[in-house]
Amino acid sequence: MTLLLDRPNQQALLDLKRILIVDDEEPIRRLLGYMLQTNGYEAVLASNSHDARQKLEKQPFALMLCDVNMPGESGMDLARNILSKHPHTAVIMVTGLDSSLLANTAIDMGTFGYIIKPFECNEVLIDVANALRRRRLEMENRLHRENLQDIVQTKTLALQQALEWLELRTEELQLSREETIQRLAIAAEFRDSATSQHIQRMSHYCELLARKSGMPSERCDLIRTASPMHDIGKIGTPDHVLLKPGKFTPEEFTIISQHAEIGFRILDGSNAEILKVAAAIAWTHHERWNGSGYPRQLKGTAIPVEGRIAAIADTFDALTTQRVYKPAFSIDHSIDLMSQHRGEHFDPELLDIFIASLDDIKIIHDQYGTQSPRGTTQEP
Repeated sequence: MTLLLDRPNQQALLDLKRILIVDDEEPIRRLLGYMLQTNGYEAVLASNSHDARQKLEKQPFALMLCDVNMPGESGMDLARNILSKHPHTAVIMVTGLDSSLLANTAIDMGTFGYIIKPFECNEVLIDVANALRRRRLEMENRLHRENLQDIVQTKTLALQQALEWLELRTEELQLSREETIQRLAIAAEFRDSATSQHIQRMSHYCELLARKSGMPSERCDLIRTASPMHDIGKIGTPDHVLLKPGKFTPEEFTIISQHAEIGFRILDGSNAEILKVAAAIAWTHHERWNGSGYPRQLKGTAIPVEGRIAAIADTFDALTTQRVYKPAFSIDHSIDLMSQHRGEHFDPELLDIFIASLDDIKIIHDQYGTQSPRGTTQEP
């Protein structure tokens, strides 16, 4: 059985409080049913595995409390089958046998808990509440992944058509290609209040840092052209996360951090060098020198140099630009903040080169416009 994808039924499954109690001992079934019903749950009783299967086929259940030892099919076999065929139903095993081996086996196959008879009412209620909360989180994440895949597939098709058009063109279309790439990048960040000025500043900071670090001119131009697509993966980020003005919850941070992986998936697989570089930047511009970044926790020189360059350029522009969650910081204050993370967040040598190029940085900063003043500004 698969999850229904229409929104009303999604919400109905998420809010479901119907619990199936499977136990061959009638007093135990009735006791569990009474405990749960008096605490706001809907309890349905089944005396064996066959009875439980029939009830599960007729209506959905949020949770199944299942005895381990029953005549005929064992509770473990029933639980294994339910976890496979009814993924929206959580399972807690109930048994009179206090066995760590049996408990570990139950947990390893995907059950949400293991209650030992005789049990206390509060123990059962706590385990049920925790199982339903975990079930809800897992279902929400599953539904989000499915919806995200649909969004990415739909929007990737349009991007792929544009990128295929780019690959067919030769050198005389270089200027047109760069403009198209910038527009695609702006489209990806448009909901985040980003502007073409951000794309211009960030790409020129990347080019400047690449040149100052001694890279060949052709490679520097390639980095400048490819870097605007660093956040192309944000097309797959829901508005309520992307536009949130406050601090992200752990679940929201997990969602927003997926944009690096999504961007790489969109851009990867092309034979065009510009898209290879763009894919590398999209995938690695949130990695950190000390290995604490995402999505792969790369460390030091394991991070491609293009990603290390983009990390510095993107962070500097983010600091010196007003965002929904912060004011624009001054250039000097931004440099001070970044210096505090030298050798942690940023490649120390590249950051030193960037800071030593501050006069050129300010020219780019002024040329393409910014909301950050040279003097005082609101501090964090």
